[in-house]
Amino acid sequence: MNALTTFGLFAVSAMLVCYAFEKYSTWFIFAFAWSCALGSAYGFLQGAWPFGLVEAVWTLVAIRRWWVAKTGRSGQSS
Repeated sequence: MNALTTFGLFAVSAMLVCYAFEKYSTWFIFAFAWSCALGSAYGFLQGAWPFGLVEAVWTLVAIRRWWVAKTGRSGQSS
C-alpha cells in the first residue's frame, strides 16, 4: 500500500466515523467536512476527478450543515 492509498483510506474512514457521530456534537459535522475535503484531495491526486469534484461538493454541503447546526438557523425566513 503506497502513501496515496493510505491517505485515501484515512480520508474515507474519517468520513465514516465522523458521519456516524454527527448527532453527538457539531464538531463531528465540522470534522466530516474536513474529511470530505481530504477525500476530494485524494480523488484529484489519484486522477479520479469526478470523485474529487463530488467530494468537494460534499465538503460545501457539510460546512453549511455545520454552520446551521452551530448557529441554530436554517437560513429560511418564517
